[in-house]
Amino acid sequence: MPHRGAETGRQSLADRVHDQLKGELFDFQLMPGDRLSENDLAARVGASRTPVREALFRLQREGYVETLSKGGWQVRPFDFDYFEELYDVRIVLENAAVRRIGEMDSAPATLDALRKTWLVPDSERETDATTVWQLDEAFHAGLVAAAGNAEMARIHQDVTERIRIVRRLDFTQPERVTATYNEHAEILDTLGRRRIDQTQRLLKSHIETSRTKVRKITLHRLYEARATLAGASG
Repeated sequence: MPHRGAETGRQSLADRVHDQLKGELFDFQLMPGDRLSENDLAARVGASRTPVREALFRLQREGYVETLSKGGWQVRPFDFDYFEELYDVRIVLENAAVRRIGEMDSAPATLDALRKTWLVPDSERETDATTVWQLDEAFHAGLVAAAGNAEMARIHQDVTERIRIVRRLDFTQPERVTATYNEHAEILDTLGRRRIDQTQRLLKSHIETSRTKVRKITLHRLYEARATLAGASG
């Protein structure tokens, strides 16, 4: 029977490999469609194949890589139709959550915490792209959590994970950060006044606009990454 310490150490190593590979995916060092060899990855990250395989299976569950029919792995090609469907699921879930919140006798305390983050003077707004996308995820997750349906929140979290690779790019442009603060503030304001239909319209428009901007930004980043790789190989 494996020693518990050995299991913990292997799991920690798999976590480290997972985080490293995920970071490379997010930075487009590993490009959509790239083939991955467990042996090559193991040599590069300084680990055996076992934690590398565990990390790859985790990335597969998260939707970032896939297995090939003849064996091996590849970075999952970007399928914007797939991402758009996931954004549609977000709209359905978040608008359903808003409707449930509107039917409550009193507003959940979660909304007060969201107001403290988003209803702030311009001088107190975050500008770091990573910080803002994390806060943005927390905002939308908070809306769903406030509805009090744990299964709805679980599904929403799964969708959030699957679109993170493109969604986070929305906050690399300062004007998108400004728009996010303004739109979140308006959503919270109308929700606080129980104008549920208006809140749902604002939320739908907010997510749809983000989806459109994210697609353009992602395509541009992919073009830049490919151009960089071509220049390095030339």
